[in-house]
This record gives sequence, C-alpha cells and structure tokens, in this order.
Amino acid sequence: MSRPEPFGARLRRAMDERGPLCVGIDPHAALLAEWGLNDDADGLERFSRTVVQAVADRVAVLKPQSAFFERFGSRGVAVLERTVREARAAGALVVMDAKRGDIGSTMAAYAASYLHRDAPLFSDALTVSPYLGYGSLEPAVELAREHGAGLFVLALTSNPEGAEVQHAVRPDGRTVGATVLAHLAAENAGEQPLGSFGAVVGATLGDLSSYDLDMGGPLLAPGIGAQGARAADLPAVFGAAVRNVVPNVSRGVLRHGPDVAGLRDAAARYADEIRAAVGSG
Repeated sequence: MSRPEPFGARLRRAMDERGPLCVGIDPHAALLAEWGLNDDADGLERFSRTVVQAVADRVAVLKPQSAFFERFGSRGVAVLERTVREARAAGALVVMDAKRGDIGSTMAAYAASYLHRDAPLFSDALTVSPYLGYGSLEPAVELAREHGAGLFVLALTSNPEGAEVQHAVRPDGRTVGATVLAHLAAENAGEQPLGSFGAVVGATLGDLSSYDLDMGGPLLAPGIGAQGARAADLPAVFGAAVRNVVPNVSRGVLRHGPDVAGLRDAAARYADEIRAAVGSG
C-alpha cells in the first residue's frame, strides 16, 4: 500500500487555497455560558457542531483543545470524536491540541490514539511536548510519517512560565528552544513543499530574530486576538519564516457565536488580515 500524502503537503495546499488561519475549538465553561449553553456534554456538542458547521468548510485548520472535552468523561470524548470526524469531512485539517509527552510504550500509545488512521480520534496533526527529551517523541514521529500525519512540538510558547525552560542555555551554548527547532529542521530536511513536523511558537513573543524559525515546517502561532497579538505583528515576529505560520485564533472568533453568520464573518476578517500581513493567497 502506498504511503498517504504527508501532512506538510496537505497543509501547504490548504493554506494556499483557504488562507493560513487556524480556529481553535475551546469550549470552556465561560464560553458555553456566553452562548447560552449548559456546561454539560449536550452544551459541548451543540457548541462544537456549531463551530464545525460555521467554518470547517472555509478555514485551513481547526484545533480542538482536548481538555475541554475530556472534562465530561466518555460523553465528552465521544463529542470530540464526532467533532474531528465532521471537521475533516468538511475539508478542514484537524490539529488535536493535547500536548502529549511521555516515554517508550506510553508515548507510542498516545501516538496511536491520535496518529493512526484507524483510531477514532485520528487527527491530521497532534501537539506534543518535548520536555522529557526530544528523543522521547520518536514513536510519534514514526507513526506520523507512516500515516501521513504531523506534529506540532512545543518550542517557544506564549505563556510566561515557559521561558524558564525554553530559554535555558545548554552546555553547547544553544537554548533549549533553539535545540527543539534544530531537531525539527532535521526531521523536515528535504521535504517539499513543507515538512510535516512543526513548532508551536507564540505570536506574542516579539523579536525572535535570535532563533532560526525557518526550519522547513509549519509554525503554529497562538496569541492572535484575545491574547494581544495582531496579524500585522506576524512579519516582525517570524521574519523569513512568516509564510509558514499558521496563526491560531480562538476567543476572537468564538465570542461571535452561537450565530453561524457571526462566526463566519469573524473568521473571514481574521483570514483577510492574516493574508494581508503574510502575503499568502
């Protein structure tokens, strides 16, 4: 059986055709209340289906945050499975935001949960943490390659606490964050038009010129909208790598629900602003 098309190639095409916007699906309790929904599995399902109905046929990427589904137990995970399936059927790529990280057979089991094509939660890509050592991610890297999926590895995150680990300097003089980026560059070497192994890099971090962000893969960039970053900031933050940035907007779009037209209009505004800033499509 031939290998499936790599995630990086599918993502590049989706970004070129639909623009590079990623919309987060973050059904936290306060947002459910804003939408007039109960904080239960039924409210969760109405919320998620509305977001998918509104934007899955027009944005490049949807990113459900697994924790907000898991808190409702098996019913919440069932909603997450349907959300992933319906979003992918509508043409969006799904990045599962679960930030998994472990070692050995446990990491392999996490990878199988999200990156194996037969898994109920199979997603186009998964967020993972490298802070048990980058090599601990090898089971996920291998399975992603086999099944045409991708990874987004936490590298330079937007939360202020991240700096104490990610900006720490190793004995070789490189920071931990720079080391993660170097590993990803090696994973993506020779891949065209875009590698499948990306980094999570916050859009709120300001000048990152000391880091080589042009590592051949996509850059998932949270922070646009409610966290304070603007689309116009992206070129200054990401420099030459800006064309490979996938900016994530969650609250900036979701607060316009439950009205489907409001969600679509908000997503379209952000997509237009991002295209204008990064020169895509």
